[in-house]
Amino acid sequence: MLIRDTTLHFGIISILLHWSMTLLIIGLFTLGYYMVGLDYYHPWYHAAPWWHKSFGLVLLGLLFVRSLWRANNLKPAPLPNHSSWERSLASLTHYLLYILLYSLCISGYLIATAKGSGVELFSLLEVPALFPEMDDQKDFAGKLHKYFAYTLAAFVVLHTAGALKHHLFDRDETLMRMLKTQPDNNHRRKP
Repeated sequence: MLIRDTTLHFGIISILLHWSMTLLIIGLFTLGYYMVGLDYYHPWYHAAPWWHKSFGLVLLGLLFVRSLWRANNLKPAPLPNHSSWERSLASLTHYLLYILLYSLCISGYLIATAKGSGVELFSLLEVPALFPEMDDQKDFAGKLHKYFAYTLAAFVVLHTAGALKHHLFDRDETLMRMLKTQPDNNHRRKP
């Protein structure tokens, strides 16, 4: 089992970070979409934001670790059958995913700290409010958070479509490199 990434394959650390963040992003988007429609008397009105903020902080932590890991690790090269436009689009999509994730986490933090109080992480610790309260901070950050979330969702769909295209139509190892650390001895080939 590979721990670190190589120029050919992702290691277990990258794979675990990728899929745990994937689950968190899907869960946070779903919960966020659900909770904005709750009225004050709904039993989840206070609980849903608490969970959303805590898991949002977990996502930010994993994003930071993943950024450091990626910066200090080799990156698997695109497969030889990938055209130049696919490589460019994949690279741009990956960078935009990182930018959107950081923007989403920062805007969420600004919403949560708009009244000057910190953000609880599962009642274990509190991340303090680092910035002085600004006029309309919650509303402005809330609009940004919403737009970042929907834009991120669109890029996740694009990223997923690209992975599925490589797996189902090109029949190459692109998706499998993010599912296991070692290739099969018999690589997939076009029929």
